[in-house]
Amino acid sequence: MDFLQLLGATGLSILFLIAVFVPMEKVFPAKRGQKIFRPHWFVDLCFFLGQYLLWGGAVLWVLSYFSHYLDMIVPAGFRVAVQAQPWLLQALEVIVLSDFLIYWGHRLQHRVDFLWRFHKVHHSAEHLDWLAAHREHPLDSVYTIGLINLPAFVLGFPLETLAGVIAFRGIWAIYIHSNVRLPLGPLRMLIGAPELHHWHHDLDRDAGNYANISPLMDILFGTYTCPDTEPERFGIKENFEKSYVGQLLAPLFPKKVWKKLKRIIHS
Repeated sequence: MDFLQLLGATGLSILFLIAVFVPMEKVFPAKRGQKIFRPHWFVDLCFFLGQYLLWGGAVLWVLSYFSHYLDMIVPAGFRVAVQAQPWLLQALEVIVLSDFLIYWGHRLQHRVDFLWRFHKVHHSAEHLDWLAAHREHPLDSVYTIGLINLPAFVLGFPLETLAGVIAFRGIWAIYIHSNVRLPLGPLRMLIGAPELHHWHHDLDRDAGNYANISPLMDILFGTYTCPDTEPERFGIKENFEKSYVGQLLAPLFPKKVWKKLKRIIHS
């Protein structure tokens, strides 16, 4: 795909997401009165464009490069048996296995300072909506997407299974960040929803709700939380860069080194 095709696909993607999520946010708002062009929307737009035009392809290249080293782990006969299963069963297996991995990987992102250095870019968003879902450092994307797809890579699930699940997860990730509140009642114990993930974005770094599609992992491991109200504030407690370039560069350096670099840049 050349750049013009990529640009066209990006334009169509943003129009599709606007058409789907903006009406939902207006009809079923989690935080009433939040504007489309709320504070820091341009930074999130930069992350969106960066993902689609620059970093998305790089992330997929890194993952495909390292996936070749996983081919020798599982016997070929087992892979053939996996691929012979019905598509629906394959998809369910991918979702359950990847949800288990991403749950624990996500908890580590909040507990291990080195991982949090990159993951806090995503949590620095002070307003949640469909656009804020794209605020993610590229190296954090490599970690997250790698964990999500690791079971499929190792077990040899066919590309058709992966493509469908990846597309579903992508839309789901945008949905749970959207400024939408559609209470599910008892079903929220089985199906993830914005009301759960919004609490994950509370100022408290250890607020819980680390699971992805289903909250079952949070329920099993004691990190499930879902009050009946929205959090008062989203974001992080620590001081952090506000600009797109600053959020890309700051996690790459120790804090003292970054402060010196900033002084040099601004001098």
